[in-house]
Amino acid sequence: MGYKPEVITDNISGWAGNSLVFPTEDEAQSYLKDLARRWTIVRDTRVVEVDEEPNYKWVNGGPERIAT
Repeated sequence: MGYKPEVITDNISGWAGNSLVFPTEDEAQSYLKDLARRWTIVRDTRVVEVDEEPNYKWVNGGPERIAT
């Protein structure tokens, strides 16, 4: 189980994410906060619980790939 960050950037497309899956909801939220600071087009954010293995973790203020 993992947590995927998603964003809305316009009124048409709906929720969008990427391949990042974090082990905790807090880590996914940290990623979204960082992303929203860098992207001025973010209108809303959410974290979705998924049945996928985490492939990233939040380390020292940034995402870091988990070795598999």
